[in-house]
Amino acid sequence: MSATVKVLIADDQPLVRRGLALMLAPEPGFLVVAEAADGAEAVRLAHEHRPDVVIMDIRMPVLDGIAATGRLTAELPGCRVLALSTFDMDEHVVGALRAGACGFLPKDISPEDLVAALHVVREGEAILAPRLLTRLISTHVTAPDHRTARPVPPGTEGLTPREREVWRLIAGGSDNTEIADRLGVSASTVKNHITGLFAKLRVRDRAQAVIAAYETGLVTARREA
Repeated sequence: MSATVKVLIADDQPLVRRGLALMLAPEPGFLVVAEAADGAEAVRLAHEHRPDVVIMDIRMPVLDGIAATGRLTAELPGCRVLALSTFDMDEHVVGALRAGACGFLPKDISPEDLVAALHVVREGEAILAPRLLTRLISTHVTAPDHRTARPVPPGTEGLTPREREVWRLIAGGSDNTEIADRLGVSASTVKNHITGLFAKLRVRDRAQAVIAAYETGLVTARREA
């Protein structure tokens, strides 16, 4: 793995692109390799520069961030995508997560949080606070009724009872430490369960696992009156 994290910034607002680039400029270990003004340009430049992480705005002309994310995750599986959004409760962010984004960042993120987020994503984890992820998805993702139910994801029936419980706890917003405490096992055991769970569900990360939990009806959103 390269010591330098190569970053591509995709946003249709030049000031946002410049601002993010300036945040990363003084940070050792990061290199902004390209800036794109729309999703199509982001895909093209990603093929050209092979970034480790793409910071992807959701609303862009020509090709939006969701479509661009879907193309990148399919065409360049080693490239991680962070969705960029003005609002943290935005149904389009869920679309980006479904397309393969690792999470999302608000546009007013601090330089310190941006750097921390990029490190987390580069290591293959989803960057989104577990409870915030649950709140976001439970607001915009619902289990379909029996008439319109989606096919059960491959591997669901093959889950062990413990994997299913870990999945339920992930969907409920628990992080690995909380899951370990709840089940009375070590953190490394939890990581092993999650690795097996993700493989069986054919999901890339925590975000997609939570979406699958809501879509299959494993958990349901609690709506406030």
